[in-house]
Amino acid sequence: MSLWVGDVAGIDLNAMAGSTLIETLGIEVVELRDDALVGRMPVDHRTTQPAGVLHGGASVALAETLASWAGYLSVDRERFHVVGQEINANHIRPVFTGWVTATATPAAIGRRSQVWEVRIVDDAGKLACISRCTLAVIEQRSTYATAEARSAE
Repeated sequence: MSLWVGDVAGIDLNAMAGSTLIETLGIEVVELRDDALVGRMPVDHRTTQPAGVLHGGASVALAETLASWAGYLSVDRERFHVVGQEINANHIRPVFTGWVTATATPAAIGRRSQVWEVRIVDDAGKLACISRCTLAVIEQRSTYATAEARSAE
């Protein structure tokens, strides 16, 4: 049974991320499973610290992005929207090159709050970061503007 509410097949999350931090960091959604959302981010000049290792803040941005998108897909978007309330992250091992892949799975899905676990692994599948993100579910229609709509404003 799928976590997602309504027809999510036609929702292009990557297009909705244009002209945002998500696009700037190179974050992209790569897979929508029945029980998880998967995305990735490059480890390059945009996402590393001066020492050349993946920046912890970039990992947290990836985790919150995946958790927020997953939360968005898991509510009735005509009636509800989700917003981040809290996030924490444990950085397990450094990543110097390649890509990191994040998988967001629900720890708890409630009527007014959600908790998502996001595991970030390197190209070898080794755990680089684990994060937990709490989202508030608010009674407000979800409206995400596309990059084209934002640039026209």
